[in-house]
Amino acid sequence: MIDLEHLYSEVPPTKLRNIDEKFRPAQTSPFWLWVADRFFYGMLENRFYAFRYKGAEKFYKKDPETPVILFAPHSNWWDGIVGYNICNRIFKKEIRLMVEELNRFPLLRRGGAFNVNKKSAQASMEALKYSVEILGDSNNILYLFPQGIIKPPNHRPIEFQTGLTYIAEKAAKKYGKVALMPIAVNYMFLRDNRPEVLVEMGELIELNSDKPDRKAYTEYLAHTLQDLCDKQFNDISNGNFHGYDTLFQRRLKWYRRIEQRLKKIDVKGSGV
Repeated sequence: MIDLEHLYSEVPPTKLRNIDEKFRPAQTSPFWLWVADRFFYGMLENRFYAFRYKGAEKFYKKDPETPVILFAPHSNWWDGIVGYNICNRIFKKEIRLMVEELNRFPLLRRGGAFNVNKKSAQASMEALKYSVEILGDSNNILYLFPQGIIKPPNHRPIEFQTGLTYIAEKAAKKYGKVALMPIAVNYMFLRDNRPEVLVEMGELIELNSDKPDRKAYTEYLAHTLQDLCDKQFNDISNGNFHGYDTLFQRRLKWYRRIEQRLKKIDVKGSGV
């Protein structure tokens, strides 16, 4: 039985378990990327009615050689799968995803994941330095959850740890500049009996080699993501779905197709 009182913890899993885990970088190959692409896409198709997204055109405004970091809130297990499909299916790039306790899911390395040990700031440094290095390959997109731990859906305020700013600052210094894009994600029941994934991409934020104040810049990025998430939630609440493209939309179940047909029947005197 699930204990609802203890679904969320302020302590990262690796620190909570106090177990040292050896750093393991992503280890992709054409075969495993082919497997991961179909597996993670199929998982979404099996569980959700549709995957809709907007703002992808903003991604292409940047110089193709500029490293890019996508950052999103983290509220549930599906967030990494959604991030994978954003990078691989929409932007046609390889995801690099920082994952805690990767030893429990070692095959995720084949899809682009690498582990981070949050037992201490020193223990996590190897993952942060690796993040900077992989941004040198323009075929990679770094996808991060800067809150550092899973938070309840629509948790406010959104607060970041400083890892995102550290990576962005070092990457900008190393490569001249870096582009950061906030990603808002919602999982909603609309008019179908299955939920839909709704993704909105925000405006690109470019950071050059000038060193920012780490604390202030971290707060700025957190506020930027929160504003985007609040905007998306407000649009959904008001039925405003203008501008969304569809990655996939499943065919209606047989009983829903019958329902749609019945709605078209005009029965005189029925009062319907």
